[in-house]
Amino acid sequence: MENIKNIYTLPIEDLNYILINTKDLWVNAYKANFFITGGTGFFGIWMLESFLWINERLNLNAQATILTRNYEAFKQKHPHLINALSLKYVTGDIRSFVYPKEKFDFIIHGASASAESKFLCEDPEERLSIILDGTRNILRFAAYNNTKSFLYISSGAVYGKQPPSISSLDEQYNGSPNINEANAEVGIGKKVSEFLCTVYSKKHNMDIKIARCFTFIGPYLQLNLHYAVGNFIRDALMGGPIIVKSDGSAVRSYMYASELIVWLWTILFKGKNCDPYNVGSEEPITIKDLAFKVAEIYKELTGKSVDVIVQGKASPEKRVDRYIPSTKKAQTELGLKQTLTLEEAIKKTFLFYLSAQKNFYTNL
Repeated sequence: MENIKNIYTLPIEDLNYILINTKDLWVNAYKANFFITGGTGFFGIWMLESFLWINERLNLNAQATILTRNYEAFKQKHPHLINALSLKYVTGDIRSFVYPKEKFDFIIHGASASAESKFLCEDPEERLSIILDGTRNILRFAAYNNTKSFLYISSGAVYGKQPPSISSLDEQYNGSPNINEANAEVGIGKKVSEFLCTVYSKKHNMDIKIARCFTFIGPYLQLNLHYAVGNFIRDALMGGPIIVKSDGSAVRSYMYASELIVWLWTILFKGKNCDPYNVGSEEPITIKDLAFKVAEIYKELTGKSVDVIVQGKASPEKRVDRYIPSTKKAQTELGLKQTLTLEEAIKKTFLFYLSAQKNFYTNL
């Protein structure tokens, strides 16, 4: 068994939560071989540590191969995973990597244009290529490999802007990204990639599952990028003030990462072929209220107060920016549910960073 202290950085209670809520799904994964793309990011670290935890405790003797663009960067960012006996690594671009010769039972495709590239406003054509051409290439690999089951991690961005008249987006909503808006390449790329999944499923008789992911919170969420809740947590950890750069009227919802991973494993093993499932929280909150909630929880945990500064001014003519999923389909068909409240999710995330070594959080 792997050394818990050396291998696992996520809270043990979270890893156990994932194990308990997916235990019965792994019956066909004994000695299975997984191929995972996107293993270096926020979703990736949770997928990998939960895989290791479950693999050991259920004695699955399974293996996972991780595709990474830069092995040295991965090793520097996640050194605790390098010596895990059930993980292997392949270096290459998602669009052109050399296909491994071994057989893979399951493929999880989470690789996309990086959050850093979006934050730095890098070339949208390149970002679109990574999403679209990368998905096409990994689908070709899955067909070549005759993979048993394929999970595509898509995004709620495929719906485009949420109309004010709709409280939550369900899978039947036929909206689409506006090609003239900034960052449209993400929604467009994911939407066309879902179409490719359907094409390859029919053409090669592949079992492909699709998860449309919304917004999340938890350990390893990058705090210095464009994620509001991450920025607020960072601001509090650094002594404040918490800065809301907008008027704070946008409405979001946040699912804790351990629940996200339960949903993703469940969709992989139980989801219907090419029938997308929304993944996220149905609990809405304005960005302004979120900032004050983060400040409140930080004070509860540390006894320290931080100010909240809202820099933007509200306008009654402004259309409310809302991005909330309906998850009734996943709840009804797959028996999934969200059990953690937003307050609990924020508290657990704070506790992770507060227990980490000094300045650790600034490097994520």
